[in-house]
Amino acid sequence: MNNNIIMQLSRLFRARFPYIYLTTWEEERAINLIKKMAVSEKLIKVTREVYIWTQTKGFVLNGEEIEGTISPDKALDFIRRCNKNAIFIMCDFHVYFGVKGRQIDYNVVRKIRDNISELKTSKYRKNVIFMAPELLIPETMQKEISIVDLPLPTLDEIKTKLEKMIAQNRQIDTTGLNDDGKEKLCKAALGLTLQEAENAFALAMVNDGRIDEKDIDIILSEKMQVIKKTGILEFINTDIKVSDIGGLENLKSWLNKRNNSWSEAAKKYCLPAPKGVLITGVPGCGKSLTAKAMSAAWQLPLLKLDFGKIFSGIVGSSEENMRKAIKTAEAVAPSILWVDEIEKSLSGVNSNGDSGTSSRIFGTFLTWMQEKTAPVFVIATANNISGLPAELLRKGRFDEIFFVDLPTKSERKEIFKLHLEKRLKDEEVASKIQLNDELFEKLADLTEGFVGAEIEQIVISSLYEAFFQKRPLEITDLETTIKNIVPLSVTQKEQILALRQWANIRAVTATKKEDMTQYATSSVSDSEDDIKTTRGGRALDL
Repeated sequence: MNNNIIMQLSRLFRARFPYIYLTTWEEERAINLIKKMAVSEKLIKVTREVYIWTQTKGFVLNGEEIEGTISPDKALDFIRRCNKNAIFIMCDFHVYFGVKGRQIDYNVVRKIRDNISELKTSKYRKNVIFMAPELLIPETMQKEISIVDLPLPTLDEIKTKLEKMIAQNRQIDTTGLNDDGKEKLCKAALGLTLQEAENAFALAMVNDGRIDEKDIDIILSEKMQVIKKTGILEFINTDIKVSDIGGLENLKSWLNKRNNSWSEAAKKYCLPAPKGVLITGVPGCGKSLTAKAMSAAWQLPLLKLDFGKIFSGIVGSSEENMRKAIKTAEAVAPSILWVDEIEKSLSGVNSNGDSGTSSRIFGTFLTWMQEKTAPVFVIATANNISGLPAELLRKGRFDEIFFVDLPTKSERKEIFKLHLEKRLKDEEVASKIQLNDELFEKLADLTEGFVGAEIEQIVISSLYEAFFQKRPLEITDLETTIKNIVPLSVTQKEQILALRQWANIRAVTATKKEDMTQYATSSVSDSEDDIKTTRGGRALDL
């Protein structure tokens, strides 16, 4: 158990705080913690009995129900009359505070306030804990109640749970599970309640009669359930690998070096968890693909934040949605939070049309990015950097800003190779085309200025033509398709030149340094051929 929560509660008990509001979904775990603290003189000096109240049984002490305490009025009277040092846990008592569809019970609230003096001055030590999964306090009681959040299980607690389950199920094969594998499984379960973690481990065990490192996907699927319930974040399930991305070696190397930086091994180097990365550049060149590949490479859940779901018509609910999204991302940490086309999400920041809602949400997001301690890696992609607020780009928000330019010749060769090998699985369809370096070289020469998405479409359109004519794919199909496509570098020449000019001093190129030698990176001029001969971003060795 987190020592901070134990010390916080013990101080409140010793200081005779009358009312404590404990927010948690883990009722059983919280009750067990309080029971252990109640018998520890070291923690609370004066030991106490623990009474548990529910609407169905009233107060229960050591398994015995106390008659006449089911109604809230009678329960509060019992607390006042009790002649014992005690902690009273009131489960779901918040329903009398005005939950949705139910009015505040002012008689109950008044009686709670009337008991304050007795709780503070009685010769008996008495504390009342309201326990509920959501925070709901009447305005008239806000000064009288101390709020405590029960944190989710620590890594040690989850490890203990896994070890206990393994010991109880000796028939389960654990030969492939070493200490490192156990840590990875438990790390994957961080963010789940103990019950959710237990369910995930049990599912992994019954799936094939064994448990090992390969069962991480099952753990992540349980996290997906947590994310789906929020309705704000989207869980992206992807099997895209880093090897499926053609080029961008500089960016891939940077990301690869930061893999497992939240592990126990990284702590020996006193490394902080990486904050995030902003990837900007030409549309269709692999920015979103990189985000999806990271999830598979790092074996972390990928959460997509849609700012459209954050905003709501109800005043104040948008800010609450933002806080809820952040809390969910941290709950399933370590995780990756992906904000696609972030410039569109923040387009209303400097306007007054929404009474400042966009600015407040943006401020909340920026503050969290700067100060977050949970291992949530933020990856943001942007096509139009002119729409990005300056505050987002300063150091401390992101670890690095990468610029993804038009693919170089060697990158285009790799992209053609990936897509052709991926789709030409049938020997008959591939019978008239030889996938070799000579072919890739020729296709790369013909597609100067094409983006990766356009190259993929060339392969797909050519296969459609061959499919329609019921014959194998031919090189002429690819050549004809290339001639019929007007690349983005032509239709958006001015925008790409502006992007490159911005990136020359503000971003690092995602392309490796060796591939940059065929381009002039030092300047951007206005000639017709500039779109093919200049590059954006600083060429660094990462």
